[in-house]
Amino acid sequence: MDIVDFLVRNGYLRTPRIIQAFRRIKREDFVSSSLKDLAQVNKPLPIGFEQTISQPLTVAFMLELLQPQERDKVLDVGAGSGWVSALLSEIVGPGGKVFAVERIPELKNFGENNLRKYDFIESGRVKFILGDGSKGLPEESPFNCIHVGAAAEEIPPELKKQLAIGGRMVIPVKQDIVFLKKKKEDKFEEKNFSGFVFVPLITH
Repeated sequence: MDIVDFLVRNGYLRTPRIIQAFRRIKREDFVSSSLKDLAQVNKPLPIGFEQTISQPLTVAFMLELLQPQERDKVLDVGAGSGWVSALLSEIVGPGGKVFAVERIPELKNFGENNLRKYDFIESGRVKFILGDGSKGLPEESPFNCIHVGAAAEEIPPELKKQLAIGGRMVIPVKQDIVFLKKKKEDKFEEKNFSGFVFVPLITH
């Protein structure tokens, strides 16, 4: 069964705009040629430098929590292969903007080249940045959505600051996925979901 059909049938993908993005943005475009045959498998795959492209179920779960909207400004921390950045770009549409931050130069180039397959770089819908994503991008904040693809020991305070009022963040903390919604400058709604495994978020 096609991985998107599996995720829809089992209730992990529910929002039409997110389902449409999963159907258009092919996971095989974001892995090495030797792993393309495994792109439809529901498990993480290596992309080098001890990093992975996340399990499709986990990405679906996080994006359904995040609920990016058309025209949103989004920060994607630990962009890696660029797959989630591309999904986010498709969801926010031509009026939106995704800032993808990756700390490993080779992976930044890999992800950026993968996104060129969809014209997201050339159109300016995605900007790939080499840097420490745990610090966010204060010069581009506030963000409507922040997606973090690696596990932190705790939620970086800089990221909480850079959320817009009403903005949403999904971030792995240890082995939980945490959803945050910013109600006021110092007030957040928080929900925790357990049972996930992530590579660690490296900070400098």
